[in-house]
Amino acid sequence: MAIGLDVETPPEPENPEEYDYEKCPFYGELSVRGQILVGTVVSTDMDKTVVVEREYDVAVPKYDRLMKRRSRIPAHVPGVLEELSVGDTVKIAETRPLSKTKSHVVVEVTEEATAADVADLTRQAEPDRELSESDVTEGAEPEATEADQ
Repeated sequence: MAIGLDVETPPEPENPEEYDYEKCPFYGELSVRGQILVGTVVSTDMDKTVVVEREYDVAVPKYDRLMKRRSRIPAHVPGVLEELSVGDTVKIAETRPLSKTKSHVVVEVTEEATAADVADLTRQAEPDRELSESDVTEGAEPEATEADQ
């Protein structure tokens, strides 16, 4: 509870000389304030940044129904957290602006993605592409067919 939230503190950085303490809420000077949000990682393409998507319901009074909305939030990943992958469920906290688009930081990984979650997210991102066995199972070699032999 070092940062004022009920999250587990990760282990200290391995290389203290090279670590970016300025943008770390656990061992640095970055304070967290404001909203605490939970979402799913949808992109890990950037360095030290993930895009977290959260889905929420909005009331439409005219039709007396709920409508689903999505928001995508770029969040900084401190170096002390383990590597994140697409499909992980994370908790992010609001901070001061870290860059033009980033004002949130990942403080906890609540649930890691399974192979089925990754395949489902890949199918949503690329609906025309058929998934192969290697997309679903990480690190598995595709089986040889009779034509290959």
